[in-house]
Amino acid sequence: MTAPRIFFYVQHLLGIGHIARASRIANALVKDGFDVTVVTGGLPVPGFPAEGIKTVALPAVVASNAGFSGLADADGRPAGEEFLNARRERLLEAFHAARPDVVIIEAFPFGRRQMRFELLPLLAAIENAEPRPKLVSSVRDILQENRKAGRDAETVALVKEHFDAVLVHGDPGFVRLEDTFPLTPEIADRLRYTGLVAPPPAPEPIETFDIIASAGGGAVGAELIGAAKQAAAMLPDDLRWLLISGPNLPEADFAALSRDAPANVTLVRFRRDFPSLLHGAKVSISQAGYNTVGDLLRTQCRAILIPFVADGETEQTVRAERLQALDLADILPEKGLTSGHLKEAVEKALAAPRRRSVLLDLAGAEKTAGIIRSLIAESLA
Repeated sequence: MTAPRIFFYVQHLLGIGHIARASRIANALVKDGFDVTVVTGGLPVPGFPAEGIKTVALPAVVASNAGFSGLADADGRPAGEEFLNARRERLLEAFHAARPDVVIIEAFPFGRRQMRFELLPLLAAIENAEPRPKLVSSVRDILQENRKAGRDAETVALVKEHFDAVLVHGDPGFVRLEDTFPLTPEIADRLRYTGLVAPPPAPEPIETFDIIASAGGGAVGAELIGAAKQAAAMLPDDLRWLLISGPNLPEADFAALSRDAPANVTLVRFRRDFPSLLHGAKVSISQAGYNTVGDLLRTQCRAILIPFVADGETEQTVRAERLQALDLADILPEKGLTSGHLKEAVEKALAAPRRRSVLLDLAGAEKTAGIIRSLIAESLA
C-alpha cells in the first residue's frame, strides 16, 4: 500500500514560529508513514523543515513591516504583481505534481490574508481535482484579536465552503479557540484539538548555562537581548548566560551586541539544541511565542516572558497571562523594558524553586498525524 501523500503549505513572514511548528508536525507525519511535501514561502531557516523531508521553496516573501501590512521579496523590495504571479504558478504546479491525498494549509483562513492571491486559486484547484483531496487548516490555539469588521465572517465562510477540518494546536483545558475567535460555534463540527505541538522530550544538554535569553527568529527582539546583556553585567559573574539573537536579527544589531559582552556571556544567532539547553538552565528569558513556550513547557526552567505587542499584537500577551495564572511564568512588559527590570526578574526567578511539572497535553504533532489518518479513513469508508 502506498503511503498517503500530504501537501503542507506554510508561510512565515516575520518570525520563525510558523515554520518551526509546521516542521514538527511534518516530522511526526513522516514518522507515522506519510509521504510529506512541505511548501515553504519565507526566507530559509536552518533546520526547518528537517533534512529528508521533501520541500518546495517558493520565491520568498517577508512582511514589509511589523504590522504585516505588505509583502516584500527576499531583498526587501515590494513584491510586485509579476513576482507574485510567478509564485502562484509555482505553487499550483507543485500541487498538481504532488497529487496529494490531503492538503494542509497553515494559518489560513484564520490568518495570512496577504497570501490570498495564491491561496484562493489553490482552493479552487483543490475543489476541481479528481479525486478531491481532503483540505485541513492548521492553526495555533490563540489568534490575533482586534480584527477588522467582517474578517471573522469571511473566515467562517471559507471554512464552511472548502475545509474538511480545522486542527487547533492546543489543549482546550488551557485555552479554547472561541476565547479569541468568537464565531467558533459556527464551525464547531470541523474542529479537532490536537494538543500543543511541543518538541519531543529533549536529551540531556551537551553544555549548561544558568540563564538563556532568546529572541525567537530575531526579526524583532534586539532590545530583549540587549537588556539581557546589560543585566548579565549587573549580576554575579559566576552565572553563565547564553544569548540567542535569532537568525533574522540584522547584522548591524548582532555586531553591536557582540561588542563589550561580559566574559560570562555567550552570544549566538541560533542553537539547534535549544530545547535541550533549556533542561539545564535555571531561568529562561524570551518572548511568548507558541514554539518557545512549547519548548519551555517540556522543562522545569523558570520562565520570564516578554510578550511581543508591536502594532496591536495580542496573541503572545494572552498566552503569557494564561501561563502566569497557572504559576508557569512571570511577565515583563515589552514597552519600557530595562536591564534593571530584567535583573530584578532574574533574581526573583533564581530564588524560586524549580517550576512544577506541566499537566497540559504536549503531544500535538503526533495527535495531528492520527487525526489526518482518521480523515483519510473516513473518505475511504
